[in-house]
Amino acid sequence: MVDLTIWTTWNSMIPMLSFISPPLLLAETAEAELGPMVLAGVLVSLIVIYLSSKLIGELCARINLPPVLGELLAGVLIGVSVLNLLIFPGEGEESTSILLTFLQATDGLTPELTAQVAESIGEVITVLSEVGVIILLFEIGLESDLKELIRVGPQAAVVAVIGVVVPFTLGTAGLIALFGVPAVPAIFAGAALTATSIGITAKVLAEIQRLTSREGQIIIGAAVLDDVLGIIVLAVVASLAKTGEIQISNIIYLIVSATIFLIGAILLGRLFNPYFVALVDRLKTRGQIILPALIFAFVLAYIGAAIQLEAILGAFAAGLVLAETEKRTEIEEQVIPIADMLVPIFFVVVGAKTDISVLNPFNPANREGLIIATFLVVIAILGKVVTGLGVFGQPGINRLAIGVGMVPRGEVGLVFAGVGSATGVLSESLDAAIIVMVIVTTFIAPPLLRLVFREESEDVETVESLPKTE
Repeated sequence: MVDLTIWTTWNSMIPMLSFISPPLLLAETAEAELGPMVLAGVLVSLIVIYLSSKLIGELCARINLPPVLGELLAGVLIGVSVLNLLIFPGEGEESTSILLTFLQATDGLTPELTAQVAESIGEVITVLSEVGVIILLFEIGLESDLKELIRVGPQAAVVAVIGVVVPFTLGTAGLIALFGVPAVPAIFAGAALTATSIGITAKVLAEIQRLTSREGQIIIGAAVLDDVLGIIVLAVVASLAKTGEIQISNIIYLIVSATIFLIGAILLGRLFNPYFVALVDRLKTRGQIILPALIFAFVLAYIGAAIQLEAILGAFAAGLVLAETEKRTEIEEQVIPIADMLVPIFFVVVGAKTDISVLNPFNPANREGLIIATFLVVIAILGKVVTGLGVFGQPGINRLAIGVGMVPRGEVGLVFAGVGSATGVLSESLDAAIIVMVIVTTFIAPPLLRLVFREESEDVETVESLPKTE
């Protein structure tokens, strides 16, 4: 009786199993196919990124423009504005990237897997770009002089505070008074004006060999502090947009954690240096210098991200610390090829995510945004250029170069725009205006920075060429 019951039950389950099994097998097959297709998409994306950045970067270098500008322009060319080759997280089924069409034609990508593959490719490229900016700031830290940064610290702090207060105040008040923008959206737009892209400025300074100059060190120190202040401002306005009130506890936490992190990392790093050198000298396998250095950089970057600061601040602090060791030159030499591989991804992705269609004046929907954007661009430039006036006790220093060095908003400005858009407090015209401001300041700052430093060099050469009087 029991055997008959089991047999009857099994016979009744067979149709059910035959109905369930094919979808399960299809799901397993689809999952197995996903990895190779994502890898193929990432490889094609990297080919496009490297090829475009190299071609346009070389072109810019030959017409005496910063190569980093070429990488940004390459991003615009292959990004959402023109060719739409790259894919970014969140696009999913909405993505119309040519890259996906190419994969469908050459790698057998099926419509069922397209959304998943697109999402995974976008996430990988975004992560690589974020690792790229971490490596960039680590390299900049290695090339910086900690003693000089400490010496110019008070001046960098003044420059940073001016660079936050002036554009924020003028931008917020102007939007309310001139354009009738409500208080909360105006505050958010004013906050976006406070951002400074340390990555873009640092790359230009390194390219024109001004990173270790007095101006370069003040700019880098101020940009780091400006980044910290920008994070605090962003936290304040984001909470204001969500809840209508400012959370004082969150502000205090960010200020205290930022201070402890930056000072603590440098002080503890100095105690760590002898042990680092001793460890490196005892290692016998490949990567005996660069791998421990990267581990240290990534640990500080992780801590920076974990305490709600920026990972790039941790990487920069790690570079400053290791720059004090006798292994500095060797680490620099070995990190350069890694930076050459990863950093262009960051700048291309920044350009690729920038939608320049908002600059089209023939589209009636853009006109209100362009009018507001014109105001924001003026405030964005003037609000940073005046920071040079905060430099004191430095005769002969190029204050204009310091101000111009603080102008680019870059990826930091895009973060502000993204958070503002996500909260829903920004109107379409104001959101477009902020993006235009970010685009303009990001693209004009590199050539302007090179120009103001070149004029200074020409003035010095003119003075030196004058006949000396007895």
